[in-house]
Amino acid sequence: MGEVAGAGLLAHVPTIMLPYAERLELNEGKEISLVPGLERLRAEVFEVLDYDTVVVLDSHWHTTVEFVVAAQAMRAGLFTSDELPRGMSRIPYDWPGDPELAHAIAAQADAHGTWITAIDDPCLPTHYATVNLWHYLGRGLPQRWVSVSTAQTADTEDFLRAGRALGAAIEGTRRTVLLVASGAMSHTFWSLRAHEASDTVHIRTAEARAADLERIDWLEAGDHARVIGAMPEFLKVRPEARFGHYLMMVAALGGGTVTAPARPFSDYENSVGTGQVHLWFDRPAGGWSS
Repeated sequence: MGEVAGAGLLAHVPTIMLPYAERLELNEGKEISLVPGLERLRAEVFEVLDYDTVVVLDSHWHTTVEFVVAAQAMRAGLFTSDELPRGMSRIPYDWPGDPELAHAIAAQADAHGTWITAIDDPCLPTHYATVNLWHYLGRGLPQRWVSVSTAQTADTEDFLRAGRALGAAIEGTRRTVLLVASGAMSHTFWSLRAHEASDTVHIRTAEARAADLERIDWLEAGDHARVIGAMPEFLKVRPEARFGHYLMMVAALGGGTVTAPARPFSDYENSVGTGQVHLWFDRPAGGWSS
């Protein structure tokens, strides 16, 4: 039987892909904490745990009428972002996929009242919410990587259903998986080239900053039920992808029964008005719902 060995809410912002000198220039001479946080996460988790596959819940992959799982046996190429080619240009990527797990996820759709399709088209684009994190956490390691879309027409319950399908598929396989919810918290931008420094005074509104910090406190306390129950209020500050990346992750672990506390791997930071943080959830000895 498969299991989830660890899970994380991780930031993928384009800034992490800039050269060190440019990061310092944008951030008032200081390194953003997201980069050393990813380096520490790799050293302490991704290079240490025994796992087969990383499943990325990609908040930049916006499908419309269904959730989609990348089912290719291999993904390789050069990635240039159409959104920000200044910082993400010709980034090499090369990882094995997990078609068996991808199709198992799709096969759980009906049982969980949702729509999931596995697609193995080699021309299917990939997105920087996956590429950037693989660059830091997966490059040079042998594990498989699989991306799952966050449907842009989904609501909170839709994301929870897709997450439950994901959890059932993992349980029904012999895979040991790491789940990565790749995306931000509050997510409203400033205007062109403004407020790129990481200091949280630059978060787009005081209300958004307060909402993010409140939820970080809840997650560090392991109160996932409260985060899920307060989604109507959080949606008012426009979390990235309606926070679907987190909701799918936590539903795959057990939803509101999960009590695993977050271990921070970065400060809470700004990126052009949006709230960013790395939070990792270690699997409790007694299981995710213990």
